[in-house]
Amino acid sequence: MQLDFKRGSRAFYLAIVTLVIMAIFVIRLFYLQVIRYDYYTDLARQEQTKQLVIPAKRGEIYAMDDGNPVKIVLNETVYTVFADPKVVDKPQEIIDNVRKVAGGNARPNLEELLGKKESRYQILATKVSRKQAEMLKNVHLKGLGFQAETQRVYPEGQLASQTLGFVDSEGNGKYGLEQELNDKLAGKDGLLRSVTDVSNVPLTIGNDNVNQPAKNGDNVVLTVDRNIQSYAEKALALGLKNSRATNGSVMVMDPKTGKIMAMANLPTFNPAEINKVQDAAAFNNGTVVVPYEPGSDIKALTVTVGVDKGVITPTSTFNNTDSVKVEDRTIGNATKGQTGNITIQTALNYSLNTGMIEIMKRLGDGNNITLSARNTLYEYFHDKLGLGELTGVELAGEAKGTVIPPTDVDGGAVRYSNMAFGQGMDVTMLQVCSAFSTVINGGTYYYPTVIAGKMSDDGQNFTEQPIKTPRTSVISPATASTVREMVHQARHIFYASQDKPGYYIGGKTGTSQVIENGQYADDQTIGTYLGFGGSSPDDPRYVIMVQVSGKHMLLAGNKDAMPIFTDISNWLIDYLKLQPKG
Repeated sequence: MQLDFKRGSRAFYLAIVTLVIMAIFVIRLFYLQVIRYDYYTDLARQEQTKQLVIPAKRGEIYAMDDGNPVKIVLNETVYTVFADPKVVDKPQEIIDNVRKVAGGNARPNLEELLGKKESRYQILATKVSRKQAEMLKNVHLKGLGFQAETQRVYPEGQLASQTLGFVDSEGNGKYGLEQELNDKLAGKDGLLRSVTDVSNVPLTIGNDNVNQPAKNGDNVVLTVDRNIQSYAEKALALGLKNSRATNGSVMVMDPKTGKIMAMANLPTFNPAEINKVQDAAAFNNGTVVVPYEPGSDIKALTVTVGVDKGVITPTSTFNNTDSVKVEDRTIGNATKGQTGNITIQTALNYSLNTGMIEIMKRLGDGNNITLSARNTLYEYFHDKLGLGELTGVELAGEAKGTVIPPTDVDGGAVRYSNMAFGQGMDVTMLQVCSAFSTVINGGTYYYPTVIAGKMSDDGQNFTEQPIKTPRTSVISPATASTVREMVHQARHIFYASQDKPGYYIGGKTGTSQVIENGQYADDQTIGTYLGFGGSSPDDPRYVIMVQVSGKHMLLAGNKDAMPIFTDISNWLIDYLKLQPKG
């Protein structure tokens, strides 16, 4: 057949159109296959390559149980039940089954959620157990899906809740240890990126495959002993009930290591039910994050400064008139009647403010609280004993408090006379316990800690964490021995009958005022008690500090805080299996 391509003929124009169309196809193919090759190759790779995050397992938390680590925070797999409303064909059947199986974990508006046909993902229930998920899966409901997640489980309930903190719905640690060690506990998620076949099954070969395993979080072992913690919480609750105080805290510390054996606070909360907490203040660990005026507990430290500097001994005497004038202020004693020529030991026993001011004068020129005296007290309180300084304890929100230096415009003689008996400064119970432990243990400042070490993934091997290098020779061993005996006498003359016989127990009361709106409140005081115990003077085994408070309540250290100390102290002697020697 011979085609007629004569110019102007129909065949000629048809050939021209055909050639143009073919040219367009060729150019388009060249554009797609050559010029846009990389673009479409990448697009295809993206569609064929699936990326999956491999969640890291959050580290679990252990406490001590008579020297052995036991889990107190575990992980549990739970499921989120969701639906794709576009493919659901029996919505009422899904609603009935989800409500029946998930119960209170089901969303209340299931009909509304399944009616959102424009959506491909609606959550119908959360925190469904593995057994409940299996029950729903077995019904084979079209459009129903399950997503595995982990949540924290607390087999001990609210035990040590402010120390532990909790994990929020996004998996972030909040408060306490969970927040402070969030990075270590959370670990690092892994990544799986692989080319898949048409069924989305990962192929084992491919240059773009990535398989980065997840790094699970560390399993942390606390120094907190769950039995001591449990008893401290019970004793605190009973003590608050007896005194009708509304708030209280207890700390138990090993004075020879700085390891915290218990931190109890009331009110408290259950970390598994944080949605029930009415006041977020319950999340705070009062021993660490709430500075306060410590009151007369601090007199044990002021005496320590005087003894260590050689200006007093327990038998040093002074003329007590129950009040003394410092610049334009007259400062008196809460306890009256111990007037005349009395010893420093008597001043400590009866918690006399005038005795502490006498020490401050002797640190100066003997008659005045000089700059030298103030510098000396600041050096001991702040620089050596850590008052008004962060301790570095592994808990979120630690407060620094305030100890005003003598170089400050407010750091004059009146301020430092008040500081000598525990007023005019804000410190935390953790700081006071650590400072007092330094005196009791012979003169070494151990940085307080709640971390005992790490546990292996299989829960079989405990690696103990070395304690932070302590500050040694803060005071002399002789000073420590002298003050320890003075604190022992301060308790012994009043409360010896309440202690188990044969043990060496010491303690100091504290009753401090509360500042509200810049002024001391007349109708509110905080009661504290700070003490130690052991079999003998040279082997103190524990330091206990108690604090009780309440709005518009006048609480005293001897009546309201001391009984809680006594309760815990006598129980600890048995728990630690201490042998009587005294």
